[in-house]
Amino acid sequence: MTRRPPLRQAAAGTIIAVLAVLVLAADQLAKYLALENLPYQVPVPVIGDFLSFYLTRNPGAAFSLGEEVTWIFTIALAGVAVVIGWLAARRVRSRLWAVALGLLLGGVLGNLSDRLFRDPGFGVGHVVDFINTPWMWFFPGMSPAIYNIADIFIVCDMIAIALLVLVGVHMDGTRDHGRKNEQAEPAESETLLGAEGDQFASGGTVAGFGDEFPVADPDAGIPAAERGLPPLSRSEQREVEQEAEREAEEYETERDAGHDTERPGSGAQI
Repeated sequence: MTRRPPLRQAAAGTIIAVLAVLVLAADQLAKYLALENLPYQVPVPVIGDFLSFYLTRNPGAAFSLGEEVTWIFTIALAGVAVVIGWLAARRVRSRLWAVALGLLLGGVLGNLSDRLFRDPGFGVGHVVDFINTPWMWFFPGMSPAIYNIADIFIVCDMIAIALLVLVGVHMDGTRDHGRKNEQAEPAESETLLGAEGDQFASGGTVAGFGDEFPVADPDAGIPAAERGLPPLSRSEQREVEQEAEREAEEYETERDAGHDTERPGSGAQI
Protein backbone atom coordinates (compact mmCIF):
# COMPACT_ATOMS: atom_id res chain seq x y z
CA MET A 1 0.00 0.00 0.00
CA THR A 2 1.39 3.39 -0.97
CA ARG A 3 1.86 5.74 1.95
CA ARG A 4 0.38 9.17 1.48
CA PRO A 5 2.93 12.00 1.45
CA PRO A 6 3.12 14.33 4.48
CA LEU A 7 0.91 17.40 4.56
CA ARG A 8 2.23 20.80 3.66
CA GLN A 9 2.70 23.03 6.70
CA ALA A 10 -0.12 25.34 5.64
CA ALA A 11 -2.53 22.43 5.12
CA ALA A 12 -1.81 21.04 8.60
CA GLY A 13 -2.34 24.47 10.13
CA THR A 14 -5.63 24.84 8.29
CA ILE A 15 -6.91 21.48 9.56
CA ILE A 16 -5.97 22.40 13.14
CA ALA A 17 -7.60 25.83 12.91
CA VAL A 18 -10.84 24.58 11.34
CA LEU A 19 -11.31 21.75 13.84
CA ALA A 20 -10.49 24.05 16.76
CA VAL A 21 -13.13 26.57 15.66
CA LEU A 22 -15.75 23.83 15.21
CA VAL A 23 -15.12 22.35 18.68
CA LEU A 24 -15.07 25.81 20.27
CA ALA A 25 -18.38 26.70 18.60
CA ALA A 26 -20.01 23.39 19.65
CA ASP A 27 -18.82 23.81 23.24
CA GLN A 28 -20.00 27.39 23.62
CA LEU A 29 -23.36 26.62 21.97
CA ALA A 30 -23.93 23.68 24.33
CA LYS A 31 -23.07 25.85 27.34
CA TYR A 32 -25.42 28.59 26.14
CA LEU A 33 -28.29 26.11 25.76
CA ALA A 34 -27.53 24.63 29.20
CA LEU A 35 -27.57 28.07 30.86
CA GLU A 36 -30.81 29.00 29.12
CA ASN A 37 -32.74 25.78 29.72
CA LEU A 38 -31.41 23.90 32.76
CA PRO A 39 -32.13 24.69 36.42
CA TYR A 40 -29.04 25.47 38.45
CA GLN A 41 -27.68 22.48 40.41
CA VAL A 42 -30.84 20.42 39.98
CA PRO A 43 -30.44 16.94 38.41
CA VAL A 44 -32.31 16.42 35.14
CA PRO A 45 -32.40 12.69 34.24
CA VAL A 46 -31.66 11.84 30.59
CA ILE A 47 -30.91 8.11 30.57
CA GLY A 48 -31.77 6.86 34.03
CA ASP A 49 -28.71 6.72 36.31
CA PHE A 50 -26.37 6.50 33.33
CA LEU A 51 -26.62 10.12 32.16
CA SER A 52 -28.19 13.27 33.53
CA PHE A 53 -27.80 17.03 33.21
CA TYR A 54 -26.60 18.96 36.24
CA LEU A 55 -25.79 22.61 35.60
CA THR A 56 -23.03 24.01 37.77
CA ARG A 57 -20.06 26.37 37.60
CA ASN A 58 -16.59 25.06 38.36
CA PRO A 59 -13.83 27.44 39.50
CA GLY A 60 -11.28 24.63 39.65
CA ALA A 61 -10.05 21.76 37.51
CA ALA A 62 -11.49 18.28 37.15
CA PHE A 63 -13.57 17.16 40.15
CA SER A 64 -13.45 20.82 41.38
CA LEU A 65 -9.79 20.54 42.37
CA GLY A 66 -7.89 23.79 42.96
CA GLU A 67 -10.93 26.05 43.42
CA GLU A 68 -8.85 28.72 45.18
CA VAL A 69 -6.27 29.11 42.38
CA THR A 70 -8.44 29.57 39.30
CA TRP A 71 -5.88 31.89 37.68
CA ILE A 72 -3.35 29.05 37.50
CA PHE A 73 -5.68 27.05 35.27
CA THR A 74 -6.20 30.11 33.07
CA ILE A 75 -2.44 30.44 32.55
CA ALA A 76 -2.08 26.70 31.95
CA LEU A 77 -4.84 26.67 29.31
CA ALA A 78 -3.34 29.71 27.58
CA GLY A 79 0.09 28.02 27.58
CA VAL A 80 -1.31 24.85 26.02
CA ALA A 81 -3.06 26.89 23.32
CA VAL A 82 0.17 28.74 22.49
CA VAL A 83 2.17 25.49 22.28
CA ILE A 84 -0.38 23.91 19.94
CA GLY A 85 -0.36 27.04 17.77
CA TRP A 86 3.44 26.91 17.57
CA LEU A 87 3.41 23.22 16.64
CA ALA A 88 0.79 23.89 13.97
CA ALA A 89 2.97 26.60 12.44
CA ARG A 90 6.36 24.88 12.67
CA ARG A 91 6.23 21.13 13.18
CA VAL A 92 3.03 19.31 12.27
CA ARG A 93 2.84 17.60 8.85
CA SER A 94 0.90 14.51 9.88
CA ARG A 95 -2.84 14.26 9.23
CA LEU A 96 -3.41 12.28 12.41
CA TRP A 97 -1.50 14.78 14.52
CA ALA A 98 -3.28 17.69 12.85
CA VAL A 99 -6.69 16.20 13.68
CA ALA A 100 -5.74 15.34 17.26
CA LEU A 101 -4.19 18.74 17.97
CA GLY A 102 -7.04 20.59 16.27
CA LEU A 103 -9.68 18.90 18.43
CA LEU A 104 -7.54 19.35 21.55
CA LEU A 105 -7.05 23.04 20.80
CA GLY A 106 -10.80 23.48 20.40
CA GLY A 107 -11.44 21.94 23.82
CA VAL A 108 -8.73 24.07 25.43
CA LEU A 109 -10.14 27.26 23.89
CA GLY A 110 -13.65 26.31 25.03
CA ASN A 111 -12.67 26.24 28.71
CA LEU A 112 -10.20 29.12 28.32
CA SER A 113 -13.06 31.28 27.03
CA ASP A 114 -14.98 30.57 30.24
CA ARG A 115 -11.93 31.47 32.34
CA LEU A 116 -11.49 34.75 30.51
CA PHE A 117 -15.03 36.02 29.91
CA ARG A 118 -17.43 34.50 32.47
CA ASP A 119 -18.20 35.56 36.05
CA PRO A 120 -16.76 36.38 38.46
CA GLY A 121 -14.18 38.18 36.31
CA PHE A 122 -11.49 38.17 33.64
CA GLY A 123 -8.98 35.36 34.13
CA VAL A 124 -10.82 33.82 37.06
CA GLY A 125 -14.12 32.90 35.40
CA HIS A 126 -15.90 29.69 36.34
CA VAL A 127 -16.28 26.97 33.74
CA VAL A 128 -19.82 25.92 32.89
CA ASP A 129 -20.34 22.15 33.43
CA PHE A 130 -23.61 20.34 32.88
CA ILE A 131 -23.01 16.71 31.79
CA ASN A 132 -23.27 14.29 34.71
CA THR A 133 -22.40 10.59 34.61
CA PRO A 134 -23.00 9.31 38.15
CA TRP A 135 -21.28 5.99 37.47
CA MET A 136 -17.99 7.70 36.55
CA TRP A 137 -15.91 8.04 39.67
CA PHE A 138 -12.38 6.95 40.49
CA PHE A 139 -12.07 6.96 44.27
CA PRO A 140 -14.57 6.16 47.06
CA GLY A 141 -16.22 9.27 48.45
CA MET A 142 -15.33 11.40 45.41
CA SER A 143 -18.11 13.29 43.67
CA PRO A 144 -19.17 11.94 40.27
CA ALA A 145 -17.77 13.56 37.16
CA ILE A 146 -19.60 16.67 35.87
CA TYR A 147 -18.11 18.09 32.73
CA ASN A 148 -18.78 19.76 29.37
CA ILE A 149 -18.15 19.30 25.66
CA ALA A 150 -14.67 20.85 25.86
CA ASP A 151 -13.66 18.42 28.61
CA ILE A 152 -14.70 15.47 26.43
CA PHE A 153 -12.45 16.58 23.59
CA ILE A 154 -9.55 17.35 25.90
CA VAL A 155 -9.60 13.93 27.56
CA CYS A 156 -10.21 11.95 24.36
CA ASP A 157 -7.51 13.77 22.43
CA MET A 158 -4.95 13.39 25.19
CA ILE A 159 -5.56 9.66 24.92
CA ALA A 160 -5.29 9.86 21.11
CA ILE A 161 -1.97 11.74 21.33
CA ALA A 162 -0.61 9.13 23.75
CA LEU A 163 -1.56 6.40 21.26
CA LEU A 164 0.15 8.25 18.40
CA VAL A 165 3.33 8.42 20.45
CA LEU A 166 3.13 4.74 21.40
CA VAL A 167 2.64 3.52 17.82
CA GLY A 168 5.49 5.70 16.56
CA VAL A 169 3.64 8.29 14.47
CA HIS A 170 5.67 11.50 14.38
CA MET A 171 4.47 15.07 13.85
CA ASP A 172 6.47 15.40 10.63
CA GLY A 173 4.45 12.59 9.00
CA THR A 174 7.06 9.85 9.40
CA ARG A 175 6.73 6.61 11.36
CA ASP A 176 9.28 4.66 13.34
CA HIS A 177 9.24 1.66 10.95
CA GLY A 178 9.81 4.00 8.01
CA ARG A 179 12.84 5.55 9.67
CA LYS A 180 14.29 2.11 10.47
CA ASN A 181 13.91 1.07 6.81
CA GLU A 182 15.65 4.26 5.64
CA GLN A 183 18.55 3.63 8.01
CA ALA A 184 18.85 0.01 6.84
CA GLU A 185 18.89 0.82 3.12
CA PRO A 186 22.61 1.75 2.84
CA ALA A 187 23.68 -1.53 4.48
CA GLU A 188 21.32 -3.57 2.30
CA SER A 189 22.55 -1.91 -0.91
CA GLU A 190 26.20 -2.62 -0.10
CA THR A 191 27.47 -5.46 -2.29
CA LEU A 192 30.50 -7.66 -2.47
CA LEU A 193 32.25 -4.85 -4.30
CA GLY A 194 31.67 -2.37 -1.48
CA ALA A 195 29.27 0.51 -0.83
CA GLU A 196 30.34 2.25 -4.06
CA GLY A 197 29.76 -0.82 -6.27
CA ASP A 198 32.43 -1.55 -8.88
CA GLN A 199 33.95 1.93 -8.95
CA PHE A 200 37.59 0.84 -9.22
CA ALA A 201 40.49 2.15 -11.24
CA SER A 202 40.79 0.98 -14.84
CA GLY A 203 42.55 -2.34 -15.10
CA GLY A 204 42.50 -2.77 -11.32
CA THR A 205 41.12 -5.63 -9.25
CA VAL A 206 38.47 -6.03 -6.57
CA ALA A 207 39.93 -5.25 -3.16
CA GLY A 208 40.70 -8.36 -1.15
CA PHE A 209 40.56 -10.81 -4.09
CA GLY A 210 43.90 -10.28 -5.77
CA ASP A 211 43.72 -11.07 -9.51
CA GLU A 212 40.75 -13.41 -9.25
CA PHE A 213 38.24 -10.73 -10.26
CA PRO A 214 39.94 -8.35 -12.71
CA VAL A 215 37.99 -5.25 -13.68
CA ALA A 216 37.38 -4.73 -17.42
CA ASP A 217 39.29 -1.95 -19.15
CA PRO A 218 36.73 0.75 -20.05
CA ASP A 219 38.89 1.81 -23.05
CA ALA A 220 38.81 -1.62 -24.66
CA GLY A 221 37.74 -1.45 -28.33
CA ILE A 222 38.53 2.27 -28.73
CA PRO A 223 41.41 3.13 -31.10
CA ALA A 224 44.47 4.41 -29.28
CA ALA A 225 44.31 7.73 -31.14
CA GLU A 226 40.78 8.36 -29.84
CA ARG A 227 41.24 7.40 -26.20
CA GLY A 228 40.83 10.24 -23.76
CA LEU A 229 38.96 12.42 -26.24
CA PRO A 230 35.83 14.24 -25.03
CA PRO A 231 32.51 12.62 -25.94
CA LEU A 232 30.89 13.49 -29.25
CA SER A 233 28.09 16.02 -29.46
CA ARG A 234 24.70 14.91 -30.76
CA SER A 235 25.32 16.32 -34.22
CA GLU A 236 28.76 14.68 -34.41
CA GLN A 237 27.31 11.40 -33.21
CA ARG A 238 24.63 11.60 -35.91
CA GLU A 239 27.28 12.23 -38.61
CA VAL A 240 29.23 9.17 -37.46
CA GLU A 241 26.08 7.05 -37.60
CA GLN A 242 25.22 8.30 -41.10
CA GLU A 243 28.78 7.57 -42.31
CA ALA A 244 28.55 4.04 -40.88
CA GLU A 245 25.22 3.53 -42.64
CA ARG A 246 26.68 4.68 -45.98
CA GLU A 247 29.67 2.34 -45.61
CA ALA A 248 27.32 -0.54 -44.79
CA GLU A 249 25.19 0.18 -47.88
CA GLU A 250 28.28 0.31 -50.14
CA TYR A 251 29.48 -2.97 -48.71
CA GLU A 252 26.10 -4.62 -49.34
CA THR A 253 26.01 -3.25 -52.89
CA GLU A 254 29.50 -4.56 -53.74
CA ARG A 255 28.74 -7.93 -52.18
CA ASP A 256 25.54 -8.29 -54.20
CA ALA A 257 27.55 -7.45 -57.33
CA GLY A 258 29.82 -10.42 -56.64
CA HIS A 259 32.88 -8.50 -55.59
CA ASP A 260 35.04 -10.18 -52.97
CA THR A 261 35.55 -7.46 -50.41
CA GLU A 262 35.94 -7.17 -46.72
CA ARG A 263 33.39 -5.19 -44.78
CA PRO A 264 34.95 -1.93 -43.68
CA GLY A 265 35.02 -1.12 -40.04
CA SER A 266 34.87 2.28 -38.46
CA GLY A 267 37.01 3.14 -35.54
CA ALA A 268 34.88 6.16 -34.75
CA GLN A 269 33.21 6.48 -31.37
CA ILE A 270 29.48 5.74 -31.45
